[in-house]
Amino acid sequence: MTQTYLLALDQGTSSSRSIVFDPSGRIVAMAQQEIRQIYPEPGWVEHNPLELWSSQLATARQALKDAGLSAADVAVVGITNQRETTVVWDRTTGQPIHNAIVWQDRRTEPACVALRAQGHEQRVQSKTGLRVDPYFSATKLQWILDRVPGSRERARQGELAFGTVDSWLIWNLTGGRRHVTDVSNAARTMLFNITDNRWDPDLLALLDIPAELMPEVLPSSADFGTTDAHWLGAPLKVGGVAGDQQSASFGQACFHAGMAKNTYGTGCFLLMHTGEQPQWSTNGLLTTAAAQPSTQPQYAMEGSVFIGGAVVQWLRDGLQAIRSSSDVQRLAESVPDAGGVVFVPAFTGLGAPYWNAEARGAIVGLTRGSTVAHIARAALESIAFQSAALLQAMNRDSLARGGVAVSELRVDGGACVNDLLMQIQADLLGIPVVRPAVVETTALGAAYLAGLQVGVYQGLEELGRQWRVDRTFTPTLSRAEAQERMARWEQAVRQVQAP
Repeated sequence: MTQTYLLALDQGTSSSRSIVFDPSGRIVAMAQQEIRQIYPEPGWVEHNPLELWSSQLATARQALKDAGLSAADVAVVGITNQRETTVVWDRTTGQPIHNAIVWQDRRTEPACVALRAQGHEQRVQSKTGLRVDPYFSATKLQWILDRVPGSRERARQGELAFGTVDSWLIWNLTGGRRHVTDVSNAARTMLFNITDNRWDPDLLALLDIPAELMPEVLPSSADFGTTDAHWLGAPLKVGGVAGDQQSASFGQACFHAGMAKNTYGTGCFLLMHTGEQPQWSTNGLLTTAAAQPSTQPQYAMEGSVFIGGAVVQWLRDGLQAIRSSSDVQRLAESVPDAGGVVFVPAFTGLGAPYWNAEARGAIVGLTRGSTVAHIARAALESIAFQSAALLQAMNRDSLARGGVAVSELRVDGGACVNDLLMQIQADLLGIPVVRPAVVETTALGAAYLAGLQVGVYQGLEELGRQWRVDRTFTPTLSRAEAQERMARWEQAVRQVQAP
């Protein structure tokens, strides 16, 4: 095969990126554009779908240009995306009927309260592995259909299409010929039955969502269509699609039960592969589909932190304590510890394992001696505290089933380059935290899935051999001190939770 490069489109919450990889997983070129965050009301977060598409296309073109390549050099395209974010568009014009409602958005909490009060939570969880929460796409889609006049009837007549961001990008890339998604994205909608592997008719009926809206669901490595030639210079096959967290897990070579990774992005997302059977949590975690390289279902257990790296953005943009996000490590290292300050960044509620949509952020433990450096260190620590709470819950679930505790945590995402944060994480967890040589594992996972589809790679063993370590952070804190710090964190969390 002369076409050996892989193009990964990585449409995230804060930016659109495109990365060109060679077959060994080495980054050849990368282009990135920030995207505008729209906040119509407190707790509401939206994106302009047309900006998601245009920025993603622009970065794909730029990455190829920077690599000195043309589409003729590219074997296949992979797509990874912010999950749960909800887009509805007109099948004829291709125009969205509303802004995309972002995964962080909490406007549908009243609808979720009603569903829980009506006793639907157990039914939803047994079918989807998810809790009834505004985080997921279902009530966002319901909200759009309720608010845009005539949209539900138009949906029934087949005039509208729903998709997560992957579906929206593929629709545009293929000129509207393909309305598809992969199983890992479908599993995040709260409408997909993860054991039957199909859209669940009972859940669609419960929320009055017409089945005509829904995309076809494929494995994560499959034929998702071919791009129109004019977008990138030649028609290219889209061969891999996965939601960002499942894609990162795949890029980290977490192919087998018991392997875990944590992504430090806008939020933090901890996934543990659980094999070919779903495992159900009793500790506030989600059961979800893992990236599926074949028709054989694969599952994972997941915990989601809503505000991870976004707390550093708040230090920069809200508090104006730093000029750029990269300054936070230097500021935090200027003090030996947080001086008793604990920062709970519940700006949009608390995710797993707490699941409190009404909780709001707080900085506790302030004294006259507290400085902005202490707050910066507490902000970094908050990312590690939340992730540690997730892993502890995951271990409790695993041990209760007769399994084993996670023995090492593979890490990726933008904030994992912060050495101080990674050391704090290892200290709290008491296990090695391992950073790979290629930290862009979200995009890499999509590239790997696409490469499997067209024969660039022959199987998972080959991909596993390509995973390489950059640095391992080993714990330096006693377990007693780590437990004491976690206890202070949990006390602060209790203070911010609404009664």
